[in-house]
Amino acid sequence: MHLITFSFPTKILYGAGAVGALAGQLEAMGVRRPLVVTDSGLLRTGAFGRLRAALGPGDEGAGWHLFSGVHPNPVEADVTEAAAAYREHRCDAVIALGGGSPLDVGKAVRLFGKRPELDLAAFDYRDDWSGLAPFIAIPTTAGTGSEVGRSSVVTLAATNRKKVIFHPELLARLVILDPELTRDLPPALTAATGADALTHCIESFTCPVFHPMCDGIALEGIRLVVEALPIAFRDGANLEARGKMLMAAAMGAVAFQKDLGACHSLAHPLSTVCGLHHGLANAVCLPPVLRFNAGRRPGLYRRVGVACGLDVQRASDADADASAIGFLEEFLAGLGLGRRLRDLGVAERHLDELTAQAFADGCHRTNVVPVTAADLRALYLEVF
Repeated sequence: MHLITFSFPTKILYGAGAVGALAGQLEAMGVRRPLVVTDSGLLRTGAFGRLRAALGPGDEGAGWHLFSGVHPNPVEADVTEAAAAYREHRCDAVIALGGGSPLDVGKAVRLFGKRPELDLAAFDYRDDWSGLAPFIAIPTTAGTGSEVGRSSVVTLAATNRKKVIFHPELLARLVILDPELTRDLPPALTAATGADALTHCIESFTCPVFHPMCDGIALEGIRLVVEALPIAFRDGANLEARGKMLMAAAMGAVAFQKDLGACHSLAHPLSTVCGLHHGLANAVCLPPVLRFNAGRRPGLYRRVGVACGLDVQRASDADADASAIGFLEEFLAGLGLGRRLRDLGVAERHLDELTAQAFADGCHRTNVVPVTAADLRALYLEVF
């Protein structure tokens, strides 16, 4: 029998005001000089102000230091420049504040602390990466779940393609889920990041890898998104809804240690080639992928429909799928995410490159049914 490893080791502090406990947590870890990794837009937010208050004086001599040069879709230079700041200030830990981009960069920075000459394009999972500096992840969006993930996704300069850098040692030593830090997230970004969490939960649940623990987490994550995302979208100050979305995002990322599916293979190139926000790209591509999968595996989305609150237990397989997919399509449209690619700056001339990159992307290999390059192109055209 094939052996499978189950692992849920991340320490999480959850609740409004949780970031206030950061200084004590750093002291317990023996951290004296952390590098804070974030993007420039966050420097003007209440979330960064709360982090600064929790850390105390810094960025001058002793104390913490700041790198705020992360791009919305992180590129290789973000990691190498942050690593240079880490070395220059003799830092001993990394704190990443923000969405998936700063979190991904923050994880990868520590690789250079162990191996300064590293070429990210040649990263090898099999090398010894033990003993990396502590990493503390503090998300300000509820979508990627990168805070509990074992991978970093960065666009390489040489290929302009996303590189997934995966290793268990990249896991955070501590995750802080503080809904106070997400209350200022604008509605459109709340919706897009929430759609990312929803897609993670759905694709991980239907991924054929055996992992019933992740399946249960994914279904509960779907339920939380359906319950909380419309509230957070309408009322950003609702901390209960914000907190539930943070949990749903983390649950989606825990669940997709199973892996993902074709929607993510379609979404990744839309970010690298056309600059679309990853969550928005997922929201646009999700309905056609659901229809494609259901047409080949009837009844696939019955339990997804139940998690959405639909009464589909006694429905036929086709009707259960149609109800679930129809609900999700209306749900996304109600959040302003029912868009067409041509309205988002994607041109017909992009289709060949998008299709090539989507087929080269590994996520579709664990789609619940096989997909070809022609299938992926047809799915793009369905929402073009």
